Amino acid sequence: MNLCIGWCITIRIKEVLTPMKRQKKGQAAPRRAAALAMALFAFVLAAGAAGGWGEITAGSIGAAVLRAELAAWNSDRTEERSPLGVLTALAMQDSAMLQSNRAAAEAAAQEDSAAEGDSAASPDETHEGTVIDPEDNEAAEVNHDNDNGVPAKTIHPTNSAGYLVWKDVYISNTTDYNVDLDALMKTRPAAVFTDEMPQILILHTHATESYTMPEGQEYNDDGATRTEDTDYNVVRVGDEIAEVFEEAGISVLHDRTLYDAAGYNDAYDRAETSIQAYLEKYPSIHFVLDIHRDAIEDSDGNTYKVISDVNGKNAAQLSIVVGSDGSGLPHGHWQENLKLAVLLQQNLLEDYPTLMRPMYLRNSRYNEHATTGSLLVEVGAAGNSLDEALYAARLFAENMVEVLQTLR
Repeated sequence: MNLCIGWCITIRIKEVLTPMKRQKKGQAAPRRAAALAMALFAFVLAAGAAGGWGEITAGSIGAAVLRAELAAWNSDRTEERSPLGVLTALAMQDSAMLQSNRAAAEAAAQEDSAAEGDSAASPDETHEGTVIDPEDNEAAEVNHDNDNGVPAKTIHPTNSAGYLVWKDVYISNTTDYNVDLDALMKTRPAAVFTDEMPQILILHTHATESYTMPEGQEYNDDGATRTEDTDYNVVRVGDEIAEVFEEAGISVLHDRTLYDAAGYNDAYDRAETSIQAYLEKYPSIHFVLDIHRDAIEDSDGNTYKVISDVNGKNAAQLSIVVGSDGSGLPHGHWQENLKLAVLLQQNLLEDYPTLMRPMYLRNSRYNEHATTGSLLVEVGAAGNSLDEALYAARLFAENMVEVLQTLR
């Protein structure tokens, strides 16, 4: 009897959480109330099944909550803590069937947090921890000369199922929008490239993101892939991109501020303040590039790097992330950002067929509402070496120069 009831609760949680994840800003409170009610009911049911209703006391609940606090909420990094409330997680951990829904519950809770706050993006949409889908990836041959030893893959879709597709461009769309790419790409992007200076702003919302160095060149004894040393984190990658633009005669501002050093989850708010200040001071800026790197692993938690063989040399694969107004925050021209991203990715793929991973279209806006030429670009992953990322960054920037010349 108890097994049957538990199974029914599990199915019901799945039914409730799935549509909830599509709700927009302002609808988080009802979702939390429903989730809490389910959690409390499941907790009482589990306790009753274990030893009778009379055994549930304030003391037993308090002790259980304390254990949960110590076990699951003791991380000093906020992005690693569970977004679930203590009682919700506690109810789930007492049942294997309920626990199987934990991932879906955590994803919904994270979207609640993003929808209610003023942040431009939620931590779950920054791709810090992308999980590889083996069906869409092929193993890559790795050149081990000066290699860092991290297993490598080339992420390359084998079919169009689950993607929006335009020519060679594949887009992973997690919004509710069904974009007609053929219609979208019939007109040029709204962003205009002019001779005014400066023309491009480069910055890094998560500037401390870094890479895995070869043996003997490590910069962190603990093996962490975050550092405030700008010779090794994504700020160095931004330097490489800026150098290519400058070599082409394009005026660039490179903001090397470590916006995530004071706190990972509020970094987008701090970066947005700076972006708006730059645009007010320099109205000639029409293109804003937020340079990141991803973190990629398989379903077993094994870290991978992503590479593309370009002229016999390993380049880190790149991905472009395009935001929308799906989070409820205003972003009226997101399709213009998407149009620019698709044009740029197609140009890159024509020269380097595996350099670009599938593009992401997401609900959060990632400060891309600032201009019609704003993009978030992820250069490699935590498992890549800095040299692989720098090579990829140069290839990306050289191709972007070509695209910019068509937007005059």
